[in-house]
Amino acid sequence: MSAFDAVELIRRKRSGAELTSDQIDWLIPAYTRGEVADEQMSAMAMAIFFRGMADSELSTWTTAMINTGERLDFSGLSRPTADKHSTGGVGDKITLPLAPLVAACGVAVPQLSGRGLGHTGGTLDKLESIPGWRASLTNDEMMRQLADVGAVICAAGSGLAPADKKLYALRDVTGTVEAIPLIASSIMSKKIAEGTDSLVLDVKVGVGAFMQTLDQARELASRMVALGKAAGVTTVALLTDMDTPLGRAAGNAVEVAESVEVLAGGGPTDVVDLTLALAREMVQSAGVDIDPADKLADGSAMDVWRRMIRAQGGDPEAALPQARHQEVVLADQSGVLTRLDAMAVGLAAWRLGAGRARKEDPVQTGAGVMMHAKPGDAVTAGQPLFTLLTDTPETFDRAKQALEGGWTIEASGSFEGRPLVIERIS
Repeated sequence: MSAFDAVELIRRKRSGAELTSDQIDWLIPAYTRGEVADEQMSAMAMAIFFRGMADSELSTWTTAMINTGERLDFSGLSRPTADKHSTGGVGDKITLPLAPLVAACGVAVPQLSGRGLGHTGGTLDKLESIPGWRASLTNDEMMRQLADVGAVICAAGSGLAPADKKLYALRDVTGTVEAIPLIASSIMSKKIAEGTDSLVLDVKVGVGAFMQTLDQARELASRMVALGKAAGVTTVALLTDMDTPLGRAAGNAVEVAESVEVLAGGGPTDVVDLTLALAREMVQSAGVDIDPADKLADGSAMDVWRRMIRAQGGDPEAALPQARHQEVVLADQSGVLTRLDAMAVGLAAWRLGAGRARKEDPVQTGAGVMMHAKPGDAVTAGQPLFTLLTDTPETFDRAKQALEGGWTIEASGSFEGRPLVIERIS
């Protein structure tokens, strides 16, 4: 006989009462084992969506999720560990140059990443456009690579917080993805179980992010930082702008190419600046006194990148896939580009085949959107604004529909956007 009744707990949360530690410690493993039905956990997720969770509830909930699986231990490594997590955006390829850059500074980076869903791109999807590269590693392979190379970007194993995998899939189909306590516990259960010494959170805010207001982003960041610190993980969060896409490429292979440009000492200014801002936080959190800009400039980060890609079966020198078809969108007037909507660009890239609607859907490695102007740039009527890339040309019309109204050109305008790094929460 069960210690608790799921319906009783749903009613309790629905009424606004807090769940006790004992109730949560029963509910999470019972759901993971299949003793609590999906319909019941769906109702609980919706109750949490509307009623929220107190800090004590959230801490217990997160710990219970961690305890459904294994914990990794990096204490045997000769260097400190630091990880980064982004809440997702458009053109957000920062993990690709960041992991080898931080490793070049002497910090081990165990970067467990995911796949894209909807308008937000996935790090693993991007890297899988490199011929031969593989996302799945055993724990032993990951440890060896961290010891030898200093950085690994791979898929999280099924043993880390299995409760989260099950609950995440449920949230995706029940309209509860945006519930801040459930986002915080989902991210932090995996990151704490991963066993890193320190964690830097990149919480995106804006039209292309899940958190569209500063207040939402602050709440999510604050709650995740508190969860990390309570678990003994040095944790800091940066709130960063996602009104405008990052860089000039949104897709998979095109974002890898842009990341390599950054590692080679070039690349778009915003990608370089955010990579360095996050790298400095990670290096500082790990207690290492090195400026990552020096390692970017002297080629050390590029060396680590090549070794990291080779260690996972990839060929860093191989040509990246290219889409078979392209179409150019032209500026309809002259002036200054004062707005470029991240959501519009993300949806266009998704419709071209760069993203997926369901986790099991395939993606096109060469599909995406290249942006030829960013806010603040002067443009001339008839010049290219975007190049759309796809293997399926029948998707061009829907991609162009997604872009409609997604930018503003003002004849005598000027652009005064908010800073790329808006706020720091520690």
